[in-house]
Amino acid sequence: MAEPFLTPMPLIVAHRGDSRHYPENTIEAFVSAVAMGVDVIETDVHISKDGQIVIWHDPTLERNTDGTGRIEDYTVAELKRFDAGYTFTPDHGTTWPFRGKQVKICLLGEALEACPNQRFNIDLKSADDAIVEAFIRTVDEHEAASRVLCASFHLKHLKRMRVLRPDILTSITTIEVLKAIAGHHLHLLPKVLHKERTTVFQVPVRQWGIEVITESFVSAVHKRNGVVQVWTINDAQEMRRLWNLGVDSIMTDDPATAIETAVAMGLRRT
Repeated sequence: MAEPFLTPMPLIVAHRGDSRHYPENTIEAFVSAVAMGVDVIETDVHISKDGQIVIWHDPTLERNTDGTGRIEDYTVAELKRFDAGYTFTPDHGTTWPFRGKQVKICLLGEALEACPNQRFNIDLKSADDAIVEAFIRTVDEHEAASRVLCASFHLKHLKRMRVLRPDILTSITTIEVLKAIAGHHLHLLPKVLHKERTTVFQVPVRQWGIEVITESFVSAVHKRNGVVQVWTINDAQEMRRLWNLGVDSIMTDDPATAIETAVAMGLRRT
């Protein structure tokens, strides 16, 4: 079937937005990525103390703000008091251009509103089961089911999503990927990975000493109605190599370079 999220096929996925030029996972980073013309924005979410879906990668505040502690221990109102641009530095600590510039932690709903035509790849980071229903509520409030993909390293979340909302596309998580890789190497992959949906692999080039991305693996996935998205690639030469192997999408911290490379290869228009 033609998956709305995968149509047209996303080639360039901006990892946490335009995180090279703006504080990651903020509205500012997302708006910049949209202006560049990326196909998809990858982002991460947690659930706040008051049950709202908050965009943030780490479970804690220290790496990217002037705050401390766990995201899930704060209400949204409390999280909004922190400076989400506090630690961003483009020159290894010489300057801090976004300190005190009112860059705030944002809600998923705010990102969907700020970028109303943009597709989002959303990773459910929290282990709290409540995040699934809260995520669904937010998506429905913004009529965004066709422009989101739900990812997670928590298989329980993805299984619940697939039951509650089979219309929202999910990626497959680590244990499912490992089974597929093993099946490929042992020539035991089924003829069809899923009878009704496209199977979305989001994988590194290599992990645990295993070369995940090979031409034969990509070909096998494509023959079984799957797509291969690779993270996180910031080198133009490696981007070319991977696209030449047939991968469908590249997640990158440097979407400008990815766009330039894809145009040079004839994979997209200027």
